[in-house]
Amino acid sequence: MIDYETGRNVLVVTRGHRFEREPFIELLDSVPDTVWTHVEQPAATALFDPQRAQGFKAFLCYDMPGLKFEKGSGNGCRGVEYVEPPSYFTAGLRALLDAGMPLIFLHHAVAGWPAWPAYREIIGGSFVYKRDPQAGLSDSGYLHGVKHRVRVTAEHPITAGVDPEFEIDDELYLMDIDERGKLPLLRSTFEFDPEKFHSAHEAVCNEALFAHYPWQRPRGSNLIAWLKRAGRSPVVYIQCGDGPTAYANRSFRKLLANAVIWITSPEARAWASQSA
Repeated sequence: MIDYETGRNVLVVTRGHRFEREPFIELLDSVPDTVWTHVEQPAATALFDPQRAQGFKAFLCYDMPGLKFEKGSGNGCRGVEYVEPPSYFTAGLRALLDAGMPLIFLHHAVAGWPAWPAYREIIGGSFVYKRDPQAGLSDSGYLHGVKHRVRVTAEHPITAGVDPEFEIDDELYLMDIDERGKLPLLRSTFEFDPEKFHSAHEAVCNEALFAHYPWQRPRGSNLIAWLKRAGRSPVVYIQCGDGPTAYANRSFRKLLANAVIWITSPEARAWASQSA
């Protein structure tokens, strides 16, 4: 099992999606009493293993692995290829979940490893780039620079001290989320209507980055942060965090700090083990 008795060294995993490094590092450094070890993909996959991860108290994933982007052709969806994760990674992550390693996923990490369905089950949601009408699969949507109001929906150590309602300027995702088995932490008051969002499929397949299309898809969930279990591990997903404007938001910084502090606590370990 993971040793919770000493220190709080968190492994931060990035790459696969652009971000502004210095403001992001400053955000991480604002979390009290925490040391960060930053490793990029694909090297980070080797650390998803109980033996190699012994020095870490949690993983914070701000990466987007498992996708290979190319110039879109408009023929099906050749603009993005889904890449299978290596077998040592899937086995190692499952072993980490059995060992109770805490996991935090931020923003675009929800799009990672789309060829491996178990990954979306671990996170509790998935941002989908390719639509497949025959399989009944809709693509997801995105909208940059949204000034929206967020409401705290749970009394929990992760939300303690966060303003009950706050405004943030950030990117929003239109996703299908099964809310069962989750503790909802934050909801946005924004209207998750497909007509307001840009299609991820059109962006990568037809190079139409900011066009609106009449989607044949349902409205999305307004749930933008949650807590769940995966194996014996506590898992937190927070959709906030697209760039420096969001990084600087006082309520988001407090929420992230709380998440890191609580998820690495013995209380979180005990909570996650209840249903294991």
